[in-house]
Amino acid sequence: MYTSHEEKRSSKVSYSTTEDAVINPRCRYLHLCNIIGAKIPARLVLYFLSWSGFLVSFIMRNDINFAITAMIRKSTNHTYDDRDLNTIQNVTETYITANVSTNILNLTVSEKQFYDPNDSYEWSSTVKSIILGSFYWCYVLSQVVGGVATQYFGTKLVFGWSQFATALCSLCIPTAADIHYTAVIVLRSIQGFASGLTWPAMYAIVGYWIPLSERARFMSSFQGFSIGIGLTYPLCGFLIEKFGWRYVFYTTGSFGVIWCILWYFLAFNTPRKHPRITVNELEYIETNISFDIQESNQRKVPWKKIFTSMPAWAIGITTFGRIWIHYVFIIEGPNFIKNILGFDYQANGFLSGMPFICSYISSVIFCYIADKIVIHRWLSLTNVRKIFTALSQIVPGILLYCIGYVNNNIPLLLVMWFTAVTYITASYAGAMANIVDIAPNLAGSVLAFCQTIHMSASFLSPLVSGIIVQNENSIEQWRTVFAVSSVVAILTYVVYQIYATAEIQKWNYSSRESESAEESQILKKQSVEPIHKNT
Repeated sequence: MYTSHEEKRSSKVSYSTTEDAVINPRCRYLHLCNIIGAKIPARLVLYFLSWSGFLVSFIMRNDINFAITAMIRKSTNHTYDDRDLNTIQNVTETYITANVSTNILNLTVSEKQFYDPNDSYEWSSTVKSIILGSFYWCYVLSQVVGGVATQYFGTKLVFGWSQFATALCSLCIPTAADIHYTAVIVLRSIQGFASGLTWPAMYAIVGYWIPLSERARFMSSFQGFSIGIGLTYPLCGFLIEKFGWRYVFYTTGSFGVIWCILWYFLAFNTPRKHPRITVNELEYIETNISFDIQESNQRKVPWKKIFTSMPAWAIGITTFGRIWIHYVFIIEGPNFIKNILGFDYQANGFLSGMPFICSYISSVIFCYIADKIVIHRWLSLTNVRKIFTALSQIVPGILLYCIGYVNNNIPLLLVMWFTAVTYITASYAGAMANIVDIAPNLAGSVLAFCQTIHMSASFLSPLVSGIIVQNENSIEQWRTVFAVSSVVAILTYVVYQIYATAEIQKWNYSSRESESAEESQILKKQSVEPIHKNT
């Protein structure tokens, strides 16, 4: 099999001597690609594209949360605090980024240095809120669309065009703002819809490219969004102060276009379609992934079977709990730090921003450990997923509940706070990686189903917290929020513990003849002889 593939490659380009490579530019190009490919595995390039893709995606998603402070005409001096931000948006993810951005940069300054009164608009607070929230109207709705589109067109087209559409909208926002705020709302809605396609699209490519022994580590690339959020606010502040708010969108949109160019030349749906992959790496990938993972373009998605699959529901439900508790830390955290712990803006900004960096670092560590356990067969794949999912929900749930009762011991509280936030990312070696385990052929579609369930927590969690906490200085009300969140996180994990599995589901296959779970056989084979990576 692999010999014929190598012969096929050699038949396309053949030269017997080094001189031929020098004379023939095509041969010289391919020879250079082979040298580079031997040093830089194609899987590593895909990791970088995934990581940088989500980084750029979240920069374009969050740029307006900061830029809008300079776009709207206000009084000469204004002091920002959490109450101001709460009026903008208290039930969506927008509040996260707006709050963190304000805290990080400590914006208790004159607005004169941030915007030109002649280049701003008299938009009401209601219009401002609608603009900031419009991104999320279509974001959740496009999850299923992303799964279906990926099955028909592949990850390269869906992810690439969704990023390009988002970038193009960013570049057009300054012009749209001059026309009417409705045009801005339309562009942000388009960005939300396009961004919703990215997650199912990237999940779909994992099953074709990443062997089981590397899957958890690859999932850490999705945490590029954490770095993206952390970079957005200082970048926007610098651009607004030096050049004006319009250059925020020109810059972030340009980042998106540049990334799309890299994606076009470097990304491929399957290893066999990659023109520069080495024969050794291709053999390694094809040896260590399921032979039943075939091209699924034009394949009908078995939505009915996905909707009735308990393992799929278990992933969606448990991730709902993880998102719920995560949003308590990110959304309500700055308010708690300010009103209960009494930190000033500078300290609050540091404590609000650091979890983004910690999330990426901890996700890499957890995913590396999970892969090592899988490689050495210390635990079954199902148990690995359950353990890391438990770490991502039970540990933060317990710590969050305890935080409400140690408010008088600030050092201990902060240790518990950061520990809880870092443990949440263990989910990327647990339930989030489990999506590819149960349906490598339909990972994008399964993610779309699960994400439609668990993304509702991003709205419900802050809404419930806002209802409970009427007095932000009341520790008793905060304890109630923490207790409710802990219960949600732990109970949703119980569902996962009961129904979760890492076995490939029957509906993953296109025919009954290929219903054997090949990846399970690979793991058994690994217990007999270790995998030698030829990259």
